[in-house]
Amino acid sequence: MSKKFAWARKRRTLLIIGGIVLLAAVVTGMALKGKGGKVPVVQTAKVARQKIVQRVSATGKIQPKTQVEISADVSGKIEKLPIVEGQWVNKGTLLVSLARERYLAAVESAVAAVSAAEANASLVAENKTRAENEYKRSKQMVATGLESQSSFEAKQAEYQVEVARYKSTMDQVAQSRAALKQARDDLSKTTIYAPMSGTISALNKEAGEIALGSQFQKDVILTVADLSAMEAQVNVDENDIMSIALGQEADIDVDALPGQSLKGVVSEIGSSALSQGAGTTEQKTEFEIKITILNPPKTLRPGMTASANITTKVNDNALSVPLQSVAARSVDQLTMKGEKRQDVEGRYKADKDGFVEVVFCVEKGKAVAKQVKTGIQGEDLIEVIDGLKEGDEIVTGSYRAISKDLDNGAMVNVDNTKKPERERPEGSQG
Repeated sequence: MSKKFAWARKRRTLLIIGGIVLLAAVVTGMALKGKGGKVPVVQTAKVARQKIVQRVSATGKIQPKTQVEISADVSGKIEKLPIVEGQWVNKGTLLVSLARERYLAAVESAVAAVSAAEANASLVAENKTRAENEYKRSKQMVATGLESQSSFEAKQAEYQVEVARYKSTMDQVAQSRAALKQARDDLSKTTIYAPMSGTISALNKEAGEIALGSQFQKDVILTVADLSAMEAQVNVDENDIMSIALGQEADIDVDALPGQSLKGVVSEIGSSALSQGAGTTEQKTEFEIKITILNPPKTLRPGMTASANITTKVNDNALSVPLQSVAARSVDQLTMKGEKRQDVEGRYKADKDGFVEVVFCVEKGKAVAKQVKTGIQGEDLIEVIDGLKEGDEIVTGSYRAISKDLDNGAMVNVDNTKKPERERPEGSQG
């Protein structure tokens, strides 16, 4: 191959490479230029009046409205446990019988102690009577000079001693009688009867086990519950508690009963907060709410996991917009090209955090941010109290455009042939 031919080939290759680089630069420039001038595509809808239902969600457990945990007041071995879990019992039915021997012995000992105390009291009473008579005679005799003053004073002192001894003895009698009463009460507590009619919903011990009778440590033997009246005990976040009121309706879903929604009403609202995870990033404050379940099914059991949606407010004719149509912008973000900040501040009033709640309306092909005042909020809709009127055309999508990209006064292209893009949970793909 000649040097001349080789040079020509090399030159042609360089020209081709140069052309490709130049073409790539031109295409990139056009793409960048086109991106900067691209008009966003949005979806719109008319502001209309619709029904909005505001709800508060909470989770918790199913429990009987009325239940009694049965514990022993005295310690002892369980001799009889004539019931089984799930059994119905009437009020007064024998539930537990404990060993009685030592409590019987304690009663017999207390009876003997009372007899001894009373016998001693009788003897002391006789001595007191004798000393009193001697004191009275001596008092008469010393007055007539038939007895010396010193003899009188000795009998007076003896009488006072017997009075004090009698009082002490009567106190001992009272103490022994109280001990007998306590012993008999302890004996009576070795048998436990049903305090109410209901179902044995839990049975924690068996015959032969020890029941620990203590006022300071709960040792539950069994639980009697009225399963015909059930409730959901749920925890509501502190930010929602002020919207909860007695009598509000609720829909309750139980994990163990799929596809079956239960109805209930709020029957009790806790007044004290429950704090969890104190001092950690997961710290939260909640309030306990009880919801009475209407017509509970027989398949419902205590301890089942439940979630409740409590209806707090309803507006059947609310001026409403889709929830994602409401955005937050700072005053700087709402300032259009050529405007002065003071003019913008005259149209928009920021909250304490410096943000303005707005909805973008489409006017003459432009997205115009209008400040709104919102009311109750449903699952998909939010009430607009002020700032819009019925029939206004508002931007409903995409979510990204409304939340981030859309500028006040920007030109937009409306394309309602596709549904508005919904908000995606943080971290989701797509």
